[in-house]
Amino acid sequence: MAQALLNGVISGLLIALPAIALSLGYGVLNFANFSIGAMITCGAYLAYWINTSLGAPMLLAAPFAAIGLAAIAIAIQHGVYRKIEDGGHVTMLVASMGVAFVLENAVRLVYGADVRMLDVPVARPISWNGLRLNHEQLLIVVTASLALGAVNLLLKCTQIGRAMRAIADDPELAEVRGISRRRTIDATWAVSGSLTAMAGMLIALDGVVEPLMGWNYLVSIFAAAVLGGIGKPLGAFAGALIIGLAEETSALLVSTTYRQGISFVALILVLLLRPQGLFGKARIRG
Repeated sequence: MAQALLNGVISGLLIALPAIALSLGYGVLNFANFSIGAMITCGAYLAYWINTSLGAPMLLAAPFAAIGLAAIAIAIQHGVYRKIEDGGHVTMLVASMGVAFVLENAVRLVYGADVRMLDVPVARPISWNGLRLNHEQLLIVVTASLALGAVNLLLKCTQIGRAMRAIADDPELAEVRGISRRRTIDATWAVSGSLTAMAGMLIALDGVVEPLMGWNYLVSIFAAAVLGGIGKPLGAFAGALIIGLAEETSALLVSTTYRQGISFVALILVLLLRPQGLFGKARIRG
């Protein structure tokens, strides 16, 4: 049981990075980015290319992959989403589905459907009081914790972070007070791209690199974001930990084949019982 709880925390940290990116994007952009899974895949392949083709260690591959995906995310914003932002939530959601399709197939075009692995040294797992923690999992804990801490500081202690929160709360009032919505949206995409790239790299470390790796986490990411309160980045972190723990501990009772089913059930229950999520506020209807 203790090992399952430890694995659940690690899975939760993996889910937390893209869940925060999704929730942050929803708060500022006001639409659910369905391409978040494909962005994870792109981030993993960027790290794989830098790590294997260019021969860079992961400590260098990770930040460059994050910068690369941030640039791609901003380019997609300017090339796709900005041109249809007046079309409404459904139009933006459908566009994000198209972006996901293009990104995943671009990866397939370059690398095919073969399963690949990052070039990292093999090391013995760490054992302590009957618990096993391999070096990749330890790196996940450290990297995800640092990234989450950085996001928290960004939102609370920087001008652009305060601008993000202001636009998420009241976009009209924020613009009246002189906050640049365009600049804030670009910054939001940059942060989302960086977080999803880090998530892709960590997922690849914990498993393999393949075109559907991000898609496999999509339900868990949405479940975490909705559970925490969509549009509440720090709530998404709590939701991700809950989803991670639920998925891993459920393996004690049912087959691991049904892990995604556990996330889907959690998502449905939240939508039925508390649609605003754990940290969201219920809307007042007149």
